[in-house]
Amino acid sequence: MSALGINKLGAAVLVTTLVFVAINVGVDEFWHETTSESIHYPLPESADQEPAEAVVEEAADDMAPSILGLIAAADTAAGQKVAKKCTTCHDLAKNGPDKVGPNLWGIVGSPMAARQGYKYSDALGGLGGQWGYVALDAFLIKPKVFAPGTKMSFGGIKKPADRASIIAFLRMLSDNPMALPGE
Repeated sequence: MSALGINKLGAAVLVTTLVFVAINVGVDEFWHETTSESIHYPLPESADQEPAEAVVEEAADDMAPSILGLIAAADTAAGQKVAKKCTTCHDLAKNGPDKVGPNLWGIVGSPMAARQGYKYSDALGGLGGQWGYVALDAFLIKPKVFAPGTKMSFGGIKKPADRASIIAFLRMLSDNPMALPGE
């Protein structure tokens, strides 16, 4: 094959590639697949937001029987295994240091965003309320949905049994554990 033939073949491959790229960009521009993660709803201004307590109480009406029952019957040893995910960013020891996230000793039942010396994101700092069982469950499902704008990059825990076991384990990390649901 001559040099002219090689140049013509190269030009044909280049033009074909450019045509396919242009078609792909055009199709993407006009037809979008909509997934639940790509749907965004405007959030109210922080002054108009419901306090976390109201959101948690509303969630408690829907979730309470299932998650509270799971927490009461949860295996804390299984929760300790699941909590290993947390230790990348959080310390679990009493009087342990803050890491990327705050120390989690005594978190169950404590006020939200109230650890002394840790700088919380505005998303968590403005919530108010306490880390009760339902609030922790709602947060662990997907932190960025519970507190849009949170610094926490963790994707969440999907299985209710895993969330219940980790909450039951975190409950034990306290000098005075919060009463179990139904006690």
